[in-house]
Amino acid sequence: MRAVAAVLITAALASTGCEPRRDAGGAAPAGLSPATRAAVTDAVRQFAQDVAHDVTREGPAAWRRYFSPGPTFFMASDGQLVFSNAASAARGIDDLTRTLRSIELRWGDDLRVDPLTPDLAVMASSWSELRVAADGGRVTDRGYFTAVAERRDGRWKFRNAHWSVAAPAPRAP
Repeated sequence: MRAVAAVLITAALASTGCEPRRDAGGAAPAGLSPATRAAVTDAVRQFAQDVAHDVTREGPAAWRRYFSPGPTFFMASDGQLVFSNAASAARGIDDLTRTLRSIELRWGDDLRVDPLTPDLAVMASSWSELRVAADGGRVTDRGYFTAVAERRDGRWKFRNAHWSVAAPAPRAP
């Protein structure tokens, strides 16, 4: 019995030593200095503003500059994989340029950035978008966006992304 207890205690102590350190909130430490965290946060916030500005000014074609061109890119929306890679995103953007006259994209005041490394961060924000179709039809949507932003060659791009559209408000009985 003592041998079994000793083995269990040794295993428990050994396994706790293998766990990463956690801060008071339970999160693993990021390993970034406060200055680096602030610089990445500021850079990704500026990147997000550039995206909204350029998509609003230029339409859907502007998205090409902001999606990672590599095979790691993917995008999901409302639980469905929309683009499995950069090539499928390029085809989708081409389709949008033919069907949409304009897009007005706005990020919410709740935009958050979680720096993971000096060149990788999670971005999340509510969003609203007014889309005007080629035939003049207008659609306004709102939702929430999350993405991993990656800096390569000095430029930030979305490595992957997920859009969700807010469900319509329930109708009054």
